[in-house]
Amino acid sequence: MPRFAANLSMMFNEVPFLDRFARARAAGFQAVEFLFPYEHPAAEIAQRLKDHGLQQVLFNAPPGDWAKGERGIAALPGRQQEFREGVKHGLDYAAALACPRLHLMAGLAPAGVPRDTLLATYAANLAWAAEECGKAGVKPVIEPINHRDIPGFFLNTMAEGAAIIEAIGPERLGLQFDLYHCQITEGDIVKRVETHLPLIAHMQVADNPGRNEPGTGEVNWPFVFRRIDELGFRGWIGCEYRPAGETEAGLGWFAPYRQAR
Repeated sequence: MPRFAANLSMMFNEVPFLDRFARARAAGFQAVEFLFPYEHPAAEIAQRLKDHGLQQVLFNAPPGDWAKGERGIAALPGRQQEFREGVKHGLDYAAALACPRLHLMAGLAPAGVPRDTLLATYAANLAWAAEECGKAGVKPVIEPINHRDIPGFFLNTMAEGAAIIEAIGPERLGLQFDLYHCQITEGDIVKRVETHLPLIAHMQVADNPGRNEPGTGEVNWPFVFRRIDELGFRGWIGCEYRPAGETEAGLGWFAPYRQAR
């Protein structure tokens, strides 16, 4: 049966962040993910995980200046030292939260910089990060993101992500396969999961259009989830969607997969 992790950056926003852990567990989730933990002490988050019997499965390394629109720096020339410091900061949190995955966002492609230059920077940074993460027992992941939600994002397609992972080494770097981003950019999501399954370390889900919960848009999610299960994917699927209303009211889709307390 597919295993779903609540995304606490998007779900349960009816309460403050540190109160969302309890809400996720009460709703039947056994694992959580979120974008960034850095506004809160790692020990405080770790205590919430322990108190509610939750596993932390993913979060992002520092992305640069998020408030000013930056969406990662892994592919940006001249930011290598900042990238390395961010990875180390992320690994400190990963150790405290016993988190096995760290997402490294590529960033927005700067105007006028040749793509080959960005790709070389990206590959070098990822190779360094893979080495550091490996020492810590954490697997770094990269995520292709659609051109509509984040225009100009450097990495857009699953094939691009797969080629980079093959170059770095699939044992060192994984694919974060977001079915929502894939549906927008490429479609044919089940076939692409089948193609890239050996590289996929984590998945995420939201319906399209709207980025709301499964069942609110165009995708046949029971078929998709059944096929993912048949393929033998045993990683976590993060629920990175914006609830259309109150979070618990939109969890009908989750009932067949709900994990008992």
